[in-house]
Amino acid sequence: MIMKKIFIFIFLSLILSSCAIASENDQQTQKTISTTISMSDLTVFSNEDNLFGLQDKSGNIIVEPQYKKLIRLGNSSWIVQKKNKYGLIDNYGNYLVEPKYRHVDRILGKYLKIGNDNDYALYNEKGETILPHEYSSIDILFGGLFLTKQNYKYGLADPNGRIILSNVFDDIYMPKPNIMRIQYNGQWYEIEQIAGTEFSLPEDITSIDKNSNFKVTQFIKDPVAASGYSALTFTDYLLKVFSSISPAHEETIDELMLSQGAETVNIFIKFTWLPMYPITFAKKYYQNIRTPNNGPLSDVRNELKQKMQ
Repeated sequence: MIMKKIFIFIFLSLILSSCAIASENDQQTQKTISTTISMSDLTVFSNEDNLFGLQDKSGNIIVEPQYKKLIRLGNSSWIVQKKNKYGLIDNYGNYLVEPKYRHVDRILGKYLKIGNDNDYALYNEKGETILPHEYSSIDILFGGLFLTKQNYKYGLADPNGRIILSNVFDDIYMPKPNIMRIQYNGQWYEIEQIAGTEFSLPEDITSIDKNSNFKVTQFIKDPVAASGYSALTFTDYLLKVFSSISPAHEETIDELMLSQGAETVNIFIKFTWLPMYPITFAKKYYQNIRTPNNGPLSDVRNELKQKMQ
């Protein structure tokens, strides 16, 4: 009887051990497969509830249909909308960025700008943080530079997230691909890149005036100017006035369409955004006008401040 019990115990132990090894092998196999599936192997599909998921070429479901929107980002990730929040998943449905943000935008097809109202961040397609969640806006400039806005102050970062200019400037814009204009404490400076085809600021920005590839100009006050705006020419001032219309339009598009996680072409065709455009545009235009540092009336304020000193 004792030998029989020992035999049964050994037999059960062998079975459990075999199951454990098989389970481990399955996990290892799944891990191996997950590292080899590329985006070209996947297709988006939807179920009867119009929720989207991912399946491979054989029809095997890789990501269950649970998302209202599923948009490709680069070659290894997908922007997803779950209920009314957005996030980022890899090709296997693993979250790279949890879906907890209201606004999302795809930049250059490979960067993810995501956030709520004043906590935008920038990620690459691998889900790696380029810029943290601390900016009220992040926009692309010539040369692949990112213009950041924080507490109404502007700064610059390179495509790797390296901070080139901290957020201490009143305004930054590029009228031409090789020219950048920066306003600091009411004074305008122009940086013109003389050499090179793509605008790229040097790593040591503090010594740029000694760099032969750049020409740095400080705008000098012109007391004879009829307009009274010392920093800019009349043409430039008109550019700044209309620049409030352009950001307002872009921010309206962002809120009504791109921030909805939809492909722009599809949402334009549906025209569901059109009734809300005038109201949203007026709100965005007002916000740009009242921006304390770089609205079209900022030069008037700076002029008055200088006269009162």
